[in-house]
Amino acid sequence: MNEKPNDTAVAVFSKMMEKDYCSQWMNIEPLLIEEGHCKIKMTVHQQMLNGFGILHGGIAYAFADSAFAFASNSYGRVSVSIAGNMTFAQSAKEGTVLIAEAKLLHLGYKTADFDVDVYEEQSQAVFYRFRGTVYRSSKMVLTN
Repeated sequence: MNEKPNDTAVAVFSKMMEKDYCSQWMNIEPLLIEEGHCKIKMTVHQQMLNGFGILHGGIAYAFADSAFAFASNSYGRVSVSIAGNMTFAQSAKEGTVLIAEAKLLHLGYKTADFDVDVYEEQSQAVFYRFRGTVYRSSKMVLTN
C-alpha cells in the first residue's frame, strides 16, 4: 500500500524530531505538516533572550530553519541547507508565541527554494522573514 504524500511528510517530521535536539529544546509544536508546507509554534523563553531582553537572532534563525528543514524534507528525500538569509522586522520578547510557516517556492530535482515567515500568533504580525535553498540528495529520510 502506498502512503499519501502528507502521511510521508508527517512520518518524516516525526523521524527528524527524534534526534533534533535543538527543535526539542525550543519546544516546537507542529501545527501543519504537509508536502512543501510546514507550520510550527514556539513560545519565547528567558533562556532564548539576548542581552537586550529580546529574542536572540540565532534562535530566531534556528526556529525558521527548523520549519525550513521540515518542509524541505517533507517529500522524503534528505535535503540539506546550502543557502539561507533572514531579515529581522521586529523583536520578539519573553512570552511571545511565534509561528514559523515554511512554503515551497520552487522544487527542482537537485534543489528547492522556500520562504519562511515567522509571525506572532495572535496579531499575525511578521517578525522575521527567511529564504533558503536546499540540496536534495538521493538518500531517503525514511529507510527500513
